[in-house]
Amino acid sequence: MHSRKMGQWVGIIALAIALYILWQIRQLLLLAFTAVVLATAIDQLVQQLQRWRLKRSIAVFLSVAIVLVLLIGIFALIVPAFVQQLQELVDLVPEGLSQIQTGINWLEDRVIGPNAPEIPDATGFIRQLQPLGTNLLQRATDIFSNSVSFLLNSLLVTVLTLMLLIDPQPYRKVLIRLFPSFYRDRIGDILTRCASGLGAWIKGALFEMAFIGILSGLGLWLLGVPLALAHAVLAGVLNFIPNVGPILSAVLPMAIGFLDAPWKAVAVLVLYVVIQNVESYLLTPIIMANQVALLPAITLISQLFFASFFGALGLVMALPLTVVAKVWIEEVLFKDILDKWQQPSS
Repeated sequence: MHSRKMGQWVGIIALAIALYILWQIRQLLLLAFTAVVLATAIDQLVQQLQRWRLKRSIAVFLSVAIVLVLLIGIFALIVPAFVQQLQELVDLVPEGLSQIQTGINWLEDRVIGPNAPEIPDATGFIRQLQPLGTNLLQRATDIFSNSVSFLLNSLLVTVLTLMLLIDPQPYRKVLIRLFPSFYRDRIGDILTRCASGLGAWIKGALFEMAFIGILSGLGLWLLGVPLALAHAVLAGVLNFIPNVGPILSAVLPMAIGFLDAPWKAVAVLVLYVVIQNVESYLLTPIIMANQVALLPAITLISQLFFASFFGALGLVMALPLTVVAKVWIEEVLFKDILDKWQQPSS
């Protein structure tokens, strides 16, 4: 009896130590999971190419080449256009401030009246904010170190993704062997379900991104917003991050539209709201019928939860993490534990 209690305490202590170590390396684990998601996404294309009787090595090479071409194309389309657009935006700021000041003067003269308290000058307020630029220069070292860290993490994720794509089976076997022998077959089935769930979610996410990009581009083109194609691609890419991404994608076209004509900013906002509602209430329910369904509240809570623990990358990976967690909870907690729980006989 004494040895049994000792064994239980050793097990509890070992579990606590393992959890502590996992917590300390949580960022590394998230990078590894990001590689798994990317490998799963590219593997969808690999499987399509293998149906044409291509060897896996050739299919992997072609799939990676296609993804690289797409990424380079998106980068070449978005970055130069937005750099030029941001420069134009900076040049138009004084004109925008002048329009704001004109509106303030009109309010003072026509609406508020001559006896109203003086409203601070907008240009003077902007001048007071200029010393903040010196603080930005002081953070150059932090920006440089963060950039280096980002590049190293990206390199790590890229290498892991390629390794998983080339031959995923050894890594799957190692993960399965971490569990007791009697449960390894079951873990293999759960991992297969996780891969299937991730694959289905990725297909649905890509379809939704294309849908948002096409409608956004068409709407912005009809409204006459400059660089409608670049804005559409950005809207599609940022739609990968639910709730937050659509808001971020609307900011820049609204700003450009406002400086061109104030009514365009309102029109862009209405356009993006309509598109998101069409996606949420018409497109998403159809897609969810063929993939892992996630309730809207669960999606939002998962984003807040993973972002608070893992930062920006946790926000981006919140949905795939939730998809995998949902499969594990349903299969292990519900089916293997709670559904088989029997009340002890009296």
